[in-house]
Amino acid sequence: MTTARTLAVPAPSPEAAKAYFGAELGFEVDPDDLVRDLETGRTEGYVVVETRAEEAFAQARIPGAINLPYRDLTPESTAHLDRDLVYVCYCESTNCNAATKGAFKLAELGFTVKRLSGGITSWIAAGYPVEGTVTPGIRCAC
Repeated sequence: MTTARTLAVPAPSPEAAKAYFGAELGFEVDPDDLVRDLETGRTEGYVVVETRAEEAFAQARIPGAINLPYRDLTPESTAHLDRDLVYVCYCESTNCNAATKGAFKLAELGFTVKRLSGGITSWIAAGYPVEGTVTPGIRCAC
């Protein structure tokens, strides 16, 4: 009898799974959790950050988000940011890594970060509110 491909690599122990998935949840937030917080006004302690270029931010953004293009993140450009906050970075989708690059640069600069799963594309697909003029073809623009 052959082993199912799904089980070709054994599943980790519950302890290892807890550590792994707990760490993963520490790095990411999903759109549903974020929209629920925004809709109920629970916005203390974090800032939502669009890490793509300014033209992408102008096209469509999560309400209340600020634009910090990852290419422009330097000690000087971030000097005004509150280091006590968590910066939740997002970009276009899972096909774009501007959020990862932005989170990486912010972390290098000493900021606490998370990444929004799925980016603005998933946000829009879920029907969540958007500021700007959403046009077809949201693109990476990073």
